[in-house]
Amino acid sequence: MKLLMTADPGSGAWHFSLDLASSLGEQGVQVLLATMGTRPEASQRREARAVPNVLMAESDFQLEWMPGAWPDVRLAGDWLMTLAVRHGADVVHCNHLAHGALPWDVPVLVVAHSCAASWWEAVHGVPAPSTWDHYRDHVGTSLRSANAVIAPSAAMLGAVQRHYGPIVDGAVIHSARCPMPHSSARKEPYVLASGRVGDSARNLAALGRIASQLSWPVRVAGSTRAVSGAEVDVPGVELLGRVTTRAMGSWLKRAAIYALPARYDPSGLSVLDAARAGCALVLGDIPSLRDLWDDAACFVAPDDDDALAAAIQRLIDDPHRRAIMARAARVRSTTFSHERCVREYLLAYRVLRGGYERLYDGVREAPARLAYVGPGE
Repeated sequence: MKLLMTADPGSGAWHFSLDLASSLGEQGVQVLLATMGTRPEASQRREARAVPNVLMAESDFQLEWMPGAWPDVRLAGDWLMTLAVRHGADVVHCNHLAHGALPWDVPVLVVAHSCAASWWEAVHGVPAPSTWDHYRDHVGTSLRSANAVIAPSAAMLGAVQRHYGPIVDGAVIHSARCPMPHSSARKEPYVLASGRVGDSARNLAALGRIASQLSWPVRVAGSTRAVSGAEVDVPGVELLGRVTTRAMGSWLKRAAIYALPARYDPSGLSVLDAARAGCALVLGDIPSLRDLWDDAACFVAPDDDDALAAAIQRLIDDPHRRAIMARAARVRSTTFSHERCVREYLLAYRVLRGGYERLYDGVREAPARLAYVGPGE
């Protein structure tokens, strides 16, 4: 099978996309990875080039949620359709929302890792203003036109249905990444968080406001550059900047607590990495994280700084409870296996192609609610 997959090197889904593409290669899938949103960094190019079944086509076409993106969205559509033909793609997998309605000659699957309408509502507490109407209309048409829509959590699929109308061929496939190699590193007394520092959705500024109340230091890994290009600072925490995948794995394996007081996080991928690394979790009490980590994390309201400080300090002060919560998170993480994620995506591609005779690992069922829909149907 030949697959055209889009990916944004600047997003949290980049490593998910590369991990998925790499593992698909073990099942004979050739992947053309089309980058959009921002150019890959040198380390990301090296990672992609190290994967035998992956070719990469680079662009810096803006994505649909970026300011003034619509001319680029149109140009990117032409570029993607040309790539699909040249690559001989059997299926198109879009990790962005804008291009499900193009006149593709092959089935197209759109993955709603996030969307601007649900982001705005979660961050600002009100629906997105009328300036987002064109986005809503365009994305709604794209999603309803796609042959299948995948979301990483039931909460995100529900948000898509609520903001863009009924999506008949929608399914949940929990995002996962290749597990980190086992480590015997001892846990150290610090709190770790990750994400773009200036992203209001991840709400990392809250950690800066409470850091002085904690007896352990708080360290934050992630870009300190806002979407506008300006540098962002969070007084009170140690900013590690953007780190490599290997370095992030080392930080997680040594961190005793991982904190993410998020207002919005549909996939919870960074939380999954932390849980696998044996961190006790303190998370924002939002539907997507509850959906994925209920009973395996301490939850706090994103805007309640006092509750956030109390929850973290309680784990600091109680090693026994911290160990129990870390174990609960690790056990829960096993339900989100990378192998299952790969199997379900490959099965979705096969179903869209109608190739039931070649299903992965002998499995005969499609993912829940995902039925075959031929091109144009």
